[in-house]
Amino acid sequence: MTKKKISYGFATRAIHSGAAPEPITGARNTPIYQTTSYVFKNTEHAERLFKLEDFGFIYSRLTNPTVSVLEERLANLENSRAAVACSSGHASQQLAFTSLLGKNDHFIASNKLYGGSINQFNKTFRKFGWDCSFVDPDNVKNFENEIKDNTKLIFIETLSNPDGSIVDIEAVAKIASKYHIPLVVDNTLATPFLHNPANWGANIITHSLTKFICGNGTSMGGIVIDCGNFNFLKDNKYPGLSQP
Repeated sequence: MTKKKISYGFATRAIHSGAAPEPITGARNTPIYQTTSYVFKNTEHAERLFKLEDFGFIYSRLTNPTVSVLEERLANLENSRAAVACSSGHASQQLAFTSLLGKNDHFIASNKLYGGSINQFNKTFRKFGWDCSFVDPDNVKNFENEIKDNTKLIFIETLSNPDGSIVDIEAVAKIASKYHIPLVVDNTLATPFLHNPANWGANIITHSLTKFICGNGTSMGGIVIDCGNFNFLKDNKYPGLSQP
């Protein structure tokens, strides 16, 4: 008899995804693991972890059980594969772009973005040798018109901050896919409760968790989510993700 797969609703996933009762005490809520290091079973176990052959915890700068629950939960809510949390929304963009871009690379961005992102792209990122072309997203052909041989990503927001402009994600995703370029979508304002960019062709999702994911103005954070639908190994175009 085949066991029927259970499909959980959004609220259940928002409460439980990525978490399990603490195995020693059975505590329902995820504890705050205030530790920098972790115990290895033996030297062979440590070697497998450091070679990334096994999943586990090595050092809290890299992975931490409390943070991992957040990462797995957001990836689940975004119908995606995996995630990495960081200190802010701008840090999430920095992390994603550093993984995708090299010196003298180019990317395309909507000109209807959060003002801090426009400044980050136009000022800070240029110091890394990354060139940005801003386009009006109301005509998606503008994205294709700016693609160059060294274009490595396209960046948009689901709902632009602060004017709420909406971009045709599916149309932009088709253009990005045509040229084997990942589409990075910031889903901060829409949140996965209202919209899943991965369902419309986005390849990477970023969030400023400080806004609606936190919801009460007490914490700062960011996250980068891999939708699991882009081949970063193809043509060795993204060595930051395909090479050691």
